[in-house]
Amino acid sequence: MIDLRSDTVTKPSAGMLTAMTSAPLGDDVYGEDPTVNQLEETVAGLLGHEAGLFTVTGSLANVLGVMSLVPRGGEVLCEASAHIVRAELGSHAAASGVTTRTWSASGLIDLEQIRALIAPDLGPYFVQTAAVSVENTHNFGGGAIQHAYDALADELDTRGIPLHLDGARLWNASVATGRPASAYASRAAAASVCLSKGLGAPVGSVLVGSADLIAEARVWRKRLGAGWRQAGVLAAAGLYALEHNIDRLAEDHANARVIAEVLADAAPGSVKPDQVETNIVVVDLSSTGKSVADVVAAAREAGVLISGVGATQLRVVTHLDAAAEDCRRAAAVLASIIS
Repeated sequence: MIDLRSDTVTKPSAGMLTAMTSAPLGDDVYGEDPTVNQLEETVAGLLGHEAGLFTVTGSLANVLGVMSLVPRGGEVLCEASAHIVRAELGSHAAASGVTTRTWSASGLIDLEQIRALIAPDLGPYFVQTAAVSVENTHNFGGGAIQHAYDALADELDTRGIPLHLDGARLWNASVATGRPASAYASRAAAASVCLSKGLGAPVGSVLVGSADLIAEARVWRKRLGAGWRQAGVLAAAGLYALEHNIDRLAEDHANARVIAEVLADAAPGSVKPDQVETNIVVVDLSSTGKSVADVVAAAREAGVLISGVGATQLRVVTHLDAAAEDCRRAAAVLASIIS
């Protein structure tokens, strides 16, 4: 079975498992796990921030990051299909009392829409915009890179509004553009990055920010029941991933482009290959007469797992456990189904 539902489905390699079983351990709630401490310091350094906090999921890292910037009753602006409003089960409202308003730009930054949405402090009558959140790369935008990121960061700097970066797949953006991840993350007051997607670790994300921000986030992590003990077993996987699996993301990007080109030939208009910048291919079935459920089921029957992500949209995600040959075979299977 070729599993292209997500890059979260990867399994630890033999080298990663060795690193996990040989990691020095301590109690992280006491701040005494040396491997966790090393991971947090390493990621913070790579991203141009003072401190980091290892969390079990990217969703938790985002909740803590947004919470650190937005007071209860305040709002964060984000794109309408952003992960923080579409795929985190309302956690920012339920756990943090944070409200959201959105712009719609197929996952991308739209400066004009954002300027129109930003709400100033008008006294105790209207909500005030406390932060803007950007996802880079953007999951439901087909792995799109935020090329207007610096322009937005400059705009927010002039307004004194902090930027939150959901960098779950920031490593993909960095590899695709050749730009250091720190060039993106250092512009944000709080940024999260994932280790368990394209980098192949089994669990974990890291939130980075100032020392004060991370100290507060650490308290809230424990308050939400997410403190952990000998977490160095998992942190070791993250350190291994950072050392071995960043540069190879380019292979996933190339495989995604191959899939996109095959599907575009099979069903013109379903995919725009020139817009596939990283490892995610979103396929629009609206012109094919096929239903998402039927295509997903037929693909599974043929040995390929993919996801439905909308009324007419499929998502195909390449990763380190799907070799180029697997991706070519999956592309042929999907092309035969949707053509």
